[in-house]
Order: sequence, then structure tokens, then C-alpha cells
Amino acid sequence: MKVVLAGATGTLGGELVPRLLAAGHSVLGLTRSPGKARLLQDAGVETRVVDVMDERRLLDALRGHRADAVIHQATAITGTPLRHRDLHATDDLREQGTANLLRAAELVGAHRFVTQSFFLGYGYRDHGEAELTEDHEFAPTGRGAFERHLRSMRTNERLAFGTPGIDGIALRYGLFYGPEPGTRKLMAMASRRMLPAPRPSGVTSPIHIADAAAATVAALDRGRAGQAYNVVDDTPVRFADFVAAVAEAAGAPAPITVPSWLLRPAPYMYALMAGTRIRLSNEKAKRELGWRPEYPSCRDGLRHVRPASA
Repeated sequence: MKVVLAGATGTLGGELVPRLLAAGHSVLGLTRSPGKARLLQDAGVETRVVDVMDERRLLDALRGHRADAVIHQATAITGTPLRHRDLHATDDLREQGTANLLRAAELVGAHRFVTQSFFLGYGYRDHGEAELTEDHEFAPTGRGAFERHLRSMRTNERLAFGTPGIDGIALRYGLFYGPEPGTRKLMAMASRRMLPAPRPSGVTSPIHIADAAAATVAALDRGRAGQAYNVVDDTPVRFADFVAAVAEAAGAPAPITVPSWLLRPAPYMYALMAGTRIRLSNEKAKRELGWRPEYPSCRDGLRHVRPASA
């Protein structure tokens, strides 16, 4: 397929481009960064420098092009978000950015649309011990500042699934980690003993960025229109254990343990690390996409990540 990839130089996009090319697809990459665009162009990838939030310029950049599919991987997250405001620009990309990219899909004649969704769309709360499938309610109305994030995820999937002429697919990625700036920042913090392990701890569902990219290529080829897929590894993990695995991979001492109530002044950090227990099932993605994670747990994947100074 000819694929328009928004966010082509981002954390996941950078992993996705070579995998799309290896699978025989051609890529037209969209990025806001002229410097990163040159790297893509040097690799032989057709690239346009444009902000997907600017509908007019986005459509102008794509006018005259034809494509079979659009993949939305545009975010504005530069590391693990700790405050609500760290997600606001990405919230906008999930709403207005998705709407603009769907108009771009219409312009280039693309009927397939794969969008980046997120595991915390199931709700920032304690979901208990059961593994959640895609049949579980997604993006329920939230309280306070959390509603902005949930509304954006709700809107993103509604637009992808409900736009006439579009075969929309949503990938509900878990907590990203891997050889990328966010994880290396956490490793650096762990090395300085600035990355605490909360007690009691929440439970999260991680995914290595290489496995997320592999699932995206599989969804482009085999995903069913109107369907969402949980893209997580096989091993939900307590956030305290995730922090311990990051420290181990960094060669750092075991993290200090702090009472989780100390995180309450930072509501998003508290929700991410302590207030949410969420275990997701990846069985649907395995069954329908023919995909399996190369790294079944974050401990497996983190062993292959080197600190920035290594």
C-alpha cells in the first residue's frame, strides 16, 4: 500500500517507517520537524513538513497525492507524562488532529485509517484483577481534568469508526517503553535514585515500541474495519515492579519506596503510578492480526535497552 504516516519521526513512527518499508509498503511521512524530515529524506522516504493541527496546510501538502491508507501516530508527548497539562497537546491531536487526518484521507483517496489509541482510555481507576478485553466500556465519562483525556480518546475512536468511506482501526497501545527518550530519561532518574516505587502500587500493561510497531503493520494488513485492538505484552505488571525493572536495566540501585499518598499533589502521576490497576488482554490482537510480542514482559524488553550513556 501507499501509506501516509502522520508522526513519522516520533517515538513509534521512527520504529514504524522501516517496518512498513520492509513489508513492501511505500511511505509518505508527515512531521513537524525539518531536521528530522531530512533524516527521513536521506533514507529515501518521501516527506512533508507540516503540522496536522493546521488543516489547510495539511491538505495543501497532500494535494495531488494518492494513497491507500493513513496511519495516525502524531502525538506531542516527549516522555512519560506526569501532569495533566503534559497531555493537553496530545488530547488536541486525538480530536482535531484526527478530524484533519480523516479529511486528508478523503483527499488522497485512502479508505483505510489506523489510529493510535491508549490503554488508559478504559478509565483511570482500579479495574480489579480481571483482564479487560476490547468489549469492555472504553473512555467512560471521567471526573475533573481526566475527562479531557478520556474525551479525546473517545472522539479519536468515534471519528475513526464513524466516518463514511473509511475502514477505521484503533490500536489501544499499552505503556510504551524501549530504546527511546522517555525510557532513557526514566533510566537516568533511576540512576540518581529519583524514580521512586509507590506503595501500594498501581498495575499497568506495557508494550515495547518494537512490538507496538509490529502490531501496527499487522493491523494495516489484517485489522478489521470498525475494530479496536489492545496492543500490550503478555504480562501486566505492578508499577513498582516496572520501576524496579527500569532501575535494573540502568544498572542502578533498587529504587526507594515511598507511600503512594505522597504522589497525590500530582494527580496524573498518582493515577498512572498508584491509583490505576489495569490488566489488558491481547488475545484479540494475537488471534486476528497474527501478531505476538517479541518481548512477553517488560523485564524481557528492558534487558535490551541501554542507558543513554552506555
